[in-house]
Amino acid sequence: MHRLASLVLAAILTGQLSAAGIRFSILIDAKLADTHNTSGRLLIGIAPKGQTPRYTSTDPYSLPLLGIDVNRMSPEKPVIADASATTFPADSLKRLLKGEYSVQAVLVSNRDINLPNAPRNLFSDPVTVMLDPASDQLVKIHLSQAFTERTPATSKTHHYLQIASPRLSKHFGRPMVYRVAVVLPTNFEEEKQSYPLVVHIGGFGTRYTSAQRMRGDNRFVQILLDGAGPFGDPYQVNSANNGPYGDALIYEVIPFIEKTYRCIGTPKTRFTTGGSTGGWVSLALQMFYPDQFNGCWSLFPDSVDFHSYELIDIYRDANAYVNRYGFERPAKRTIDGDTIYTVRHECQIERVLGLGGRWELSGRDWASWNATYGPRGKDGLPQPLWNGETGELDRTVVEHWKKYDLRDLLETQWKTLGPKLAGGKINIWVGDADDYFLNNGVHRFKAAAKNLTNPTFDGVIEIEMRKGHGGGWTRMEIFDAMAKRAK
Repeated sequence: MHRLASLVLAAILTGQLSAAGIRFSILIDAKLADTHNTSGRLLIGIAPKGQTPRYTSTDPYSLPLLGIDVNRMSPEKPVIADASATTFPADSLKRLLKGEYSVQAVLVSNRDINLPNAPRNLFSDPVTVMLDPASDQLVKIHLSQAFTERTPATSKTHHYLQIASPRLSKHFGRPMVYRVAVVLPTNFEEEKQSYPLVVHIGGFGTRYTSAQRMRGDNRFVQILLDGAGPFGDPYQVNSANNGPYGDALIYEVIPFIEKTYRCIGTPKTRFTTGGSTGGWVSLALQMFYPDQFNGCWSLFPDSVDFHSYELIDIYRDANAYVNRYGFERPAKRTIDGDTIYTVRHECQIERVLGLGGRWELSGRDWASWNATYGPRGKDGLPQPLWNGETGELDRTVVEHWKKYDLRDLLETQWKTLGPKLAGGKINIWVGDADDYFLNNGVHRFKAAAKNLTNPTFDGVIEIEMRKGHGGGWTRMEIFDAMAKRAK
């Protein structure tokens, strides 16, 4: 696979291959057309023969992924997609090497879960076909199936809930649920004691169903929040686009869980933790709701200072894709500093996935951050921080983003926050060679914390040399610290 992908990349870079003549003709099954939403973003993925296309991979060696908008697909009239479609990697369909491939189509139409494999989205069986970009070729694809909800069975220790949320339903104007998994102590049914609560948030897009891999701990009831929503990962805080996810968690979900699963139910016995996305969310929940939790353990958190959003300074930079020296801005690196891909590259797949070729509607990383931190546009959709084609930043939205800059919040609100966060409630760990440059924001956060007085900042901020994205304190170290604070 990697040899084939390398040949494709080499052909792209050298421009040796001719313009594509490949077209895809996609029809929808009549029964599905009668029972499902047939409007949305149609994705056509190409993979090595015998494999299933990957619809969200940012792999620089990826084979082509195409995206087009469709409106009310009909079983009588096929939709045609060709080289004019938005494509990732850019222009790769025209430069595809002749050979046998696996081709599949997915119609992304679920309004509540912005994922290619979300329930009720439609898909085709992968078809094996010889593709030749030099020929005038029509490949027929048939949308014949729908994804279904795949929730693990409830067990003695693992429960998977969809809790009706009045707050979210009011915001979106339709019935909405808050999805959350509960992991109980192994002795929960035998013992009659009450337990502290640990709120887990996974890495970007972690589904609540992933809790099936979580182990119970006899000292805590644990919950795992769902990383999927209408605009991507909702980041579990109140926002203009996602609505009151934070308030729904604090005032609807947690009270229900604490009552249902015999939790102690006091701020002293609630804790948050997570890594990456979960690192940011665990810290944000502790800071936005300081009276509700007794400590966060934030591991390699998403950018906590927007002067360092990865490598973008949203307050000063003019362009997201090109830095002030005129070079393409890296988005991911190796531990030794080599660039794996750039922000422009990262956003190209988001443009393929997003309706209208708009990165801010893709449901992926940048789209999720933009929906969480940014304002709602006049069209009722998230207003983008930058132009998807050029990367030019829109200065009018920066003030709205600033509300979620945790370093700024720490400094400007310390008079109020300080007494509520005292006693070591904030614990942050990051590697100083983080894959996504997240260490830069933590350095700024730590520098700001050192200057705080009345009270003095007494949290723990650890930056470990030669460590990338991942790692930090062990699960047992975190749980032991939580148990001590809960007494």
